[in-house]
Amino acid sequence: MSRTLQIGVWVSLLTGVLACGSVGDAHKSVIAAAGSVISTGSMSTARAAHAATLLPNGKVLIIGGMESETVSLASAELYDSATARFTNAGNMTVRRVGPNAVLLRTGKVLIMGGSNHEDGSLASAELYDPANGTFTATGSMKEKAAGTEATLLSDGRVLVAGGYNGQFLMGAELYDPVTGTFSFTGKLNRPTPNTGTLLKNGKVLLTGGGTDSLSPAVFANAELYDPSTGTFTPTGSMITARNKYAAALLPTGCVLITGGTNEQGRHGLTQAEIYDPAKGTFTATGNMNSARYKLHNALVVLPNGKVVVAGGAQSVEVYDPVTGTFSTAIGSLDEARYFATATLLQNGKVLIVGGYRMGIVSTVAAWIYQS
Repeated sequence: MSRTLQIGVWVSLLTGVLACGSVGDAHKSVIAAAGSVISTGSMSTARAAHAATLLPNGKVLIIGGMESETVSLASAELYDSATARFTNAGNMTVRRVGPNAVLLRTGKVLIMGGSNHEDGSLASAELYDPANGTFTATGSMKEKAAGTEATLLSDGRVLVAGGYNGQFLMGAELYDPVTGTFSFTGKLNRPTPNTGTLLKNGKVLLTGGGTDSLSPAVFANAELYDPSTGTFTPTGSMITARNKYAAALLPTGCVLITGGTNEQGRHGLTQAEIYDPAKGTFTATGNMNSARYKLHNALVVLPNGKVVVAGGAQSVEVYDPVTGTFSTAIGSLDEARYFATATLLQNGKVLIVGGYRMGIVSTVAAWIYQS
């Protein structure tokens, strides 16, 4: 493909001329370089099912998670890409496995929910202030919930949907950073959506998920949350029912959904699909090279529009929305890592940290992806 043609394809992609997931046959055979993965430093604590957030100062806040099946963490640390080092960042007010962490417009990080081995599901929430490095309590959620999906809305509020507290929740709440309080909003059509993606029209796409790995019920349904009305309405269905997968908003305004599991044994999926908000439909795109699941927080959109897929397998892959294909990066993680996180740094590289291997053994290891 000539450079002129490549530029033309990208212009079409970024302006939405190409339909979501629709790529000419001439471009499907073009697979660009997929970058490389190298080790970078080590965390002070092994952790998985944690949260990682890029702060305005360029550092990455890493909080909570689990060291093992019986050890929940309250500790936090900061990664500095300038030194490739992790430093202690104090402790949260409570131990949290699977917390939600959302960077607010104030520059503070809202941390909420999750669970721990002592208390079960949590309703508490707190704020991390990068200016003074402290964690302070804020208003609590209306319901205790682990496994919620949190999305920053266009108006600065945070939507928190679904979750589990001994039963699977259909409700949703809004956090208002001005008042520091949560309030109920609308009701889901299905419990426990796996991902929430803010669309360019201000609505939130919530898809799939499941209810129980012991008695599996995995969903293909999708719905939209409208902040202006506080309501959830169905929008098409995914091609593949999936849980424990990942989703990312592409430059076109469409959404990439990839990986996950149907909860029939410990098996990941290779299938990926694209949601088109203009049509309310899902279409298939190229498959990943490795089956992956438990990668919810390990999908990152690069400045060039490509998507880094980490976690849920040993390799790292890159999705090219122009060709609709996945390519495998040079290098890899030490082994397949589940519930790891991937965070886009200000220098355009991606920090991949933690995760556990089969047997629920977490790692202190960290890696850098660079294109």
